[in-house]
Amino acid sequence: MKRPPRIGIALGSGSARGWAHIGVLRALAREGIEPQIISGCSIGAFVGAVAASGDLEKLGLWVEALGWQDVVGLMDMGLRGGLIKGDKLIAFFERNFVDRDFTALPHLFGCVATDLQNGHEVWLREGSVSAAVRASIALPGLMTPSWQDGRLLVDGGLVNPVPVSLARAMGADVVIAVDLNSDLVGAAWRGRAGPSVPAEAPGWSRKLLARFGRNGTPLADDNDAPESLPSMLTVMQSSISIMSVRIARSRLAGEPADVLISPRLAQLGLMDYHRGPEAIAEGEAAVELALPTIRRALSQR
Repeated sequence: MKRPPRIGIALGSGSARGWAHIGVLRALAREGIEPQIISGCSIGAFVGAVAASGDLEKLGLWVEALGWQDVVGLMDMGLRGGLIKGDKLIAFFERNFVDRDFTALPHLFGCVATDLQNGHEVWLREGSVSAAVRASIALPGLMTPSWQDGRLLVDGGLVNPVPVSLARAMGADVVIAVDLNSDLVGAAWRGRAGPSVPAEAPGWSRKLLARFGRNGTPLADDNDAPESLPSMLTVMQSSISIMSVRIARSRLAGEPADVLISPRLAQLGLMDYHRGPEAIAEGEAAVELALPTIRRALSQR
């Protein structure tokens, strides 16, 4: 008798847009589609680890209630290696969601990081889940790198933003991939005439600069910069988007998924973690559009 296919899901990188993964997984569950294998990169590793532990709904409720002040409260300033040390975030992650070994997870899970010293892709599938997630989400410049087993690890999105290859290596027969960045390049300037500066998401640059000032004194903002220049955060966001989209397209061309889900998330900024309900809804909507393709892929195995 033919066994049912082992379903894998590859959850891609995308910072705050990653809350869309919650919507994707919720919508698949409503259709009776439960991935047995989960691979993740960056925010996809964060959500994927929670899903693999069986706490997705708990995460969803927390994200839906998350305000920007809650987000800022999870940030701890670091001056070496990145703006945020990440200790408070991972402590919260361990306390409320996942603090166990990979072997204790109900579902197979793996995540991707990048070795900063040689550029190699690193697959993390053993030891502490929270330590692996910490390495995978270490976005260069924003969060400090993570030392593990003599390697200095940063965000896996530098090498494999949508880790289809990892899901297949873990034994998936059918891989559903979630690409969060497909519509991002140029999104900040889309629909605007000339070289005008895009509208900023509600003050995130100033909020972060004020938050991380020394001795309670806000860091200097760029109010004296020419008005034709975008903010620091917009430049970072646009640059990361270009990098992620180019790398993802290259990897997916060589290692295609059976189904590619692409939520429309260009309206969400790099640090818009407080807009979880919007991201979740976009993830659910993307699954609805992809359902015929998903069913066809599963029926052919």
